[in-house]
Amino acid sequence: MAKLSLQEVETIAELAKLTLTDEEKATFQEQLSAILEYAEIIQQVDTTHILPTASALPINNVMRLDEVMLSFPNEDALLNAPSATEGCFKVRAVLD
Repeated sequence: MAKLSLQEVETIAELAKLTLTDEEKATFQEQLSAILEYAEIIQQVDTTHILPTASALPINNVMRLDEVMLSFPNEDALLNAPSATEGCFKVRAVLD
């Protein structure tokens, strides 16, 4: 026995902007109904002792700590610059 009616399948197809033949509607009625029946089975699983989570895997921060440290001297940073002016990189204007 199908859980979804043909009218519901037609509504879903309309929302998805799909044009279905009568044969496709019947196929999708069976397939979508099977999915809903499986979802009902899953709903019966006891999850009272399982904490809600957004991920099944542990999430660890892979970023390094933000520590204050010395940076390159300005002269070293500009060593390979094609062009520099007054201690800054000199680049072509990108906006007119």
